[in-house]
Formats: sequence, C-alpha cells, structure tokens
Amino acid sequence: MRHGKSVWGHNMNDIDRRLATRGEIDAELVATQVKSTLPNPLIIISSTAVRAAETALIFARTVAFPADDILWNDDVYTFNEVTLESIIRSIDDNYQNVILFGHNEAITNFVNKFGNMFIDNVPTSGFVSMKFDCAAWSRINQGQIDNIVFPRDLKT
Repeated sequence: MRHGKSVWGHNMNDIDRRLATRGEIDAELVATQVKSTLPNPLIIISSTAVRAAETALIFARTVAFPADDILWNDDVYTFNEVTLESIIRSIDDNYQNVILFGHNEAITNFVNKFGNMFIDNVPTSGFVSMKFDCAAWSRINQGQIDNIVFPRDLKT
C-alpha cells in the first residue's frame, strides 16, 4: 500500500511530511473496503517516514490490527524498487501475509515488475494485493494481482 496524500512544506524534510486530511480520509476508506478480504494471520511492515507511519496506523486501527505489532523499518523509506524488492525478499518466512506501507516510485515499479498486469501509477492510499506461489520470500517471482483498491474508485 502506498502512503496517503501528504502535506508539502517549504522548511520540512521529506521524511517528516505528515498526512493531509485527504490522506487520512482515503487511508481509512481503503482500509474499510479491504478489511473483509485480508488474510489471517497478517503482519504490517511500514516505512518510518511520518506519512507512511500515519497511514499504517490508520489502516491498523480500521482493520483491528494491534498498532504495537507493526514492524517499523527505516529501509522501507525508499523510492527505488530494487531496494524495495531486496527488503521484501528478506522478510522472515514465518510471515505468510504482509502489508507493506511504502512510497512511490518503488511501489508502482515493484507491482509492475512482479504483477501480472500493468498499473500506470499506484496513487496515494492505493492498495494492491499480490499472491506469490512460493514458500520463501527470497524466491518471489511472477505474482498474481488479486485485488486493487484506489480511493478514487470508492468515491461518488
């Protein structure tokens, strides 16, 4: 999942940008939509960038996932899909189902590299679920996209 829409400030480090109100609303909207489809057990891994962390916390609250169980990973603050792929390949194999909260270009490029359909852009608060037919994260290859939820598709 890509983090929610964030605010832009002139004297602010990128990593410190917070969610905009729209980002908060969209993250909750998407989480509510996918809640009934989430696999169990589930683990959440999130970038430590403020906007990603806030998105992960909203998502966790909405789907009743314990916030204390979120795995915070500084390395997920990346815009590079090769780095993101390396992080995903290093996930503990005890975790079968993972939701990762990260950043673009890494998210969109990862989905397009490993998914079975092209997605032009995963928007803010965009959720793309993929399944991989392998027993170890280190061996992921072509996956199957099984759910796409973008905030714009949930608004009338």
